[in-house]
Amino acid sequence: MIPTVRLQREPFDAAAETALLTRGRSDIGALVTFTGICRGDEAGEPIAALTLEHFPGMAEAEIERHVADAKERWPLTGVTVIHRHGRIEPGDGIVLVVTASSHREAAFAAAEFLMDFLKTRAPFWKQVERADGTSWIEAKKTDDAAADRWTRTAARREAAE
Repeated sequence: MIPTVRLQREPFDAAAETALLTRGRSDIGALVTFTGICRGDEAGEPIAALTLEHFPGMAEAEIERHVADAKERWPLTGVTVIHRHGRIEPGDGIVLVVTASSHREAAFAAAEFLMDFLKTRAPFWKQVERADGTSWIEAKKTDDAAADRWTRTAARREAAE
């Protein structure tokens, strides 16, 4: 399986990406798709847009590293991760994660794992645009806690082996 990892300014088409991953395949029994969408508010305040910045090359490598980790943890038959950068308005897609496996448990777990790490470890910075100006969004402790549980799970798995 060769995963797809792309960073792009342009909107993505989740249905087209899913069709591309599954076309002509009979080894896929479960497909999980997650699309993160720009909300119209941040911390309860209306926003005009988000601007996402990243380090080209570094961001792709970090995402690919977590995809490789997901492939080691679960029997995946396909993975697509597309993350947008630049100015994104409310209602627009920000990120697409598609995971495929023979069975649903692996596909669901891998999609959740990848999103937790995209939120906390991928080198992206979010700036929120409001009517009164712009500000950077700080990382959330709840996102870090979600990603940390996978580290604890891996440590328990290694100790059991």
